[in-house]
Amino acid sequence: MALTVRGLTKRYGGQAAVDDLTFDVRPGMVTGFLGPNGSGKSTTMRLILGLARPDAGTALIGGVPYRSLRWPLRTVGSVLEAGAFQRGRPGRAHLLALAAASDIPARRVDELVSDVGLADAARRRAGGYSLGMAQRLSLAAALLGDPAVLLLDEPLNGLDPAGVHWMRSLLRSLAARGRTVLVSSHLISEMELTADRLIVISRGRLLADTTASELAARSGGSLENAFLALTGGSSS
Repeated sequence: MALTVRGLTKRYGGQAAVDDLTFDVRPGMVTGFLGPNGSGKSTTMRLILGLARPDAGTALIGGVPYRSLRWPLRTVGSVLEAGAFQRGRPGRAHLLALAAASDIPARRVDELVSDVGLADAARRRAGGYSLGMAQRLSLAAALLGDPAVLLLDEPLNGLDPAGVHWMRSLLRSLAARGRTVLVSSHLISEMELTADRLIVISRGRLLADTTASELAARSGGSLENAFLALTGGSSS
């Protein structure tokens, strides 16, 4: 199931956060979404998920807008902010509530808490989780409906090296099973290892839609140097 963005534009107070943005995210690959802070990555994801209304353009998932999906959690999984859960509720209870709302069997919750490495913490209050554990819980919520499309905003934040390796392997395995995966990150070296394709934006505008190797070739094989040259010298 492809994700298509066409002419997407969003302004706040006369300032364009997203400016006539057009790109495709195709199934079967990990697409990295790169750009400096304030470049419009998070706003773009919010527009795709129907959390903000565009001033112009469209964002379609399998040919329809997010708001028209009958079972959104079964079609699109997203992590926009780790910690988007009730802090006084155990992690497993949070997932069970989401599952019940989308008619997903409870056994899926127990499968996922094990898969994301939270089996020992699932019955503890989520407010006591570390940032890395919160990322894992948020990812479990995104995967709950076994969605065809995943949108993850900075999913590596708070993960230790073992967690980063685990996340990289998971994303690549999901793509290999035909999922459409869009991942924003400021970790350029990690995206070089993880992403099959890169979309680079700055000030809401598309700068590049290419592979990591093709982009790196612009600066003698260094993806970081190519990114810095393209975006004007900011990598954070």
